[in-house]
Amino acid sequence: MLKQRLQQKLLQKLSPQQIQMIKLLEIPAMQLEQRIKKELEENPILEEGEAEVEDLDANDQNDEENENNSDNDDEEFSLEDYLEDDDIPNYKLSTNNYSDDDKRPDVPLSSSPNFQAHLESQLGLRSLTEKQETLARYLLGNIDDDGYLRRKLEAIVDDLAFTQNISATEEELFEILQIIQDFDPAGVGARDLQECLLLQISRKDQSDPPVELARRIIKSHFQEFTRKHYDKIQRRMNISEDQLKRSVEEILKLNPKPGSSYSDPMQQSSQHIIPDFILDMKDGELMLSLNSHNVPELRINRTYSQMIETYSQNKNKHSREDKDTINFVKQKLDSARWFIDAIIQRQNTLMLTMKAIIDYQKEYFAEGDETKLKPMILKNIAEKTGLDISTISRVANSKYIQTHFGIFPLKSFFSEGLQSESGEEVSTREIKNIMAECIKNEVKRTPLTDEKLVEILRGKGYNIARRTVAKYREQLNIPVARLRKEL
Repeated sequence: MLKQRLQQKLLQKLSPQQIQMIKLLEIPAMQLEQRIKKELEENPILEEGEAEVEDLDANDQNDEENENNSDNDDEEFSLEDYLEDDDIPNYKLSTNNYSDDDKRPDVPLSSSPNFQAHLESQLGLRSLTEKQETLARYLLGNIDDDGYLRRKLEAIVDDLAFTQNISATEEELFEILQIIQDFDPAGVGARDLQECLLLQISRKDQSDPPVELARRIIKSHFQEFTRKHYDKIQRRMNISEDQLKRSVEEILKLNPKPGSSYSDPMQQSSQHIIPDFILDMKDGELMLSLNSHNVPELRINRTYSQMIETYSQNKNKHSREDKDTINFVKQKLDSARWFIDAIIQRQNTLMLTMKAIIDYQKEYFAEGDETKLKPMILKNIAEKTGLDISTISRVANSKYIQTHFGIFPLKSFFSEGLQSESGEEVSTREIKNIMAECIKNEVKRTPLTDEKLVEILRGKGYNIARRTVAKYREQLNIPVARLRKEL
C-alpha cells in the first residue's frame, strides 16, 4: 500500500567549491604543483600568468581602435573555430620535426643487477636434471627481496601439483633448497632469521674460536641471544664474558637481509621535502613567506571570456549547437574562477595559521631552542585564528617550514602540556628530549629502566607516571632496557 507524507529535514552539505578548497588545503607544496598542472591540462580557459588588472579608461580608449580595425584584424579564436574542432585532420594536431636521417640517440640508464637474475645465473652453473631445474626456478620465484623463502615446502608442493602439474615431494624440494642456500649472497634461501645467520656463519673459518662459538650460540641459544640474556648464555655454555663479547661481535657482522644488497636503487622510493613556508630572521625580526617558487600564477584566458561577451550581445543569431558550446565554455570559465579563488583562499588560510603558530611560539622560533617550545594544541591556534579545529589540522598535516635552524613538520610544534612541581606548564617534547638524552648517555651494560627514568624526571621536577614514560619511550622508537643492553 502506497502512502504519501511530508517530511522536513535539515541537512548540511558542502558545495563543490568547498570540497575543492578542503582538498587543496590538505595537500603540500609538491602535490599542489602537480594539481595545478593537471587543472591547466584539463581546462583550456585556465592559463599561466599574472592576472590582468582591467583599466577602465584604457579599455574605453581601445574600444574605438578595435572598432576601426575590426575589419582588418582577425580574432585568435572564434566560436566557429571552437565548433569545428572535431573536423580538424589528424596531421594538424601533431608535429614531426625530425627526418628519417636524424639520429635519436637513447640515453642509457645505469642500474644495479636484479636479485632474481643474479640467483638464476648461478643456477646455470649447477648440473641439474630438467625436473630439478624446474623445481629450483619455482623455489627462486618464491624467494622475496630480503632473500628469504617464507613459504612452507608443504605449501609449495601443493602449488606445484595444482598449477604446474608437477609431482614432487618435500624431500626433493629440500635437496634443491640446500643447493640454493649455497648460492651467493650467503644466507639466501633461509626460512627464518636463525637459519639465515647459521648459513652465513658456517661459511666462515670454524677454526677461529669466536666464530665457532658464535655458530653454537646461534644454533643452541638463539632465543636467549635475541632477548639479550647474556648471563644465561654464559652460565649454560660455561664461557667468560670476553669470549661471549667476541662471539657477539662476529654475529653482529652478519647480514639479516642478504638480498637487500642487490636491491635496485632506481626502484627505491625517496621522499623529497619541499617546505611550504620559509621563515627568515632579518634585523632581529621574523619574516614569513609562502614557498610558491614552483607554483605558477593563474589567470583566465581573455579569448574565451570575450567569446562569451560576444555571444551575449548576439544571442538570437546563434543556433542550438552554438548555445551548447557556449554553455560548455561557461562551465569551464566558472571552474577556472573557482579554482583560482580556492588557491587564493588556501594561501590566505595557510598564512593566517602559520602566523598564529609563530606568534604563539615566538621565543622558540627566534632562538631555535626546544626548551622554549610551549605546550600547544590545535584548539589554541583555532581560537587565535577563528578557524575550525579541523581546518587547523588540515593545515598542519604534511606541511613543512624552513627556518634558520632547520626544516620541521608543522605537527612537531604541537604537543600536550605537563605541569612541573613549580607549577610551570612545560611541553611533553621537552620531557622526551630529556629522556632521549638520558638514554643516550646511559651505561649500555646496565641501561636505564623505565622506573629509573621516572626517578630522574622527578628529580628534575617533573612528576610523571611510569606508564607515561613507557608511552613517550615508544613514541621515540626506543626499545626497553633489556634490549638496549650491550656487553
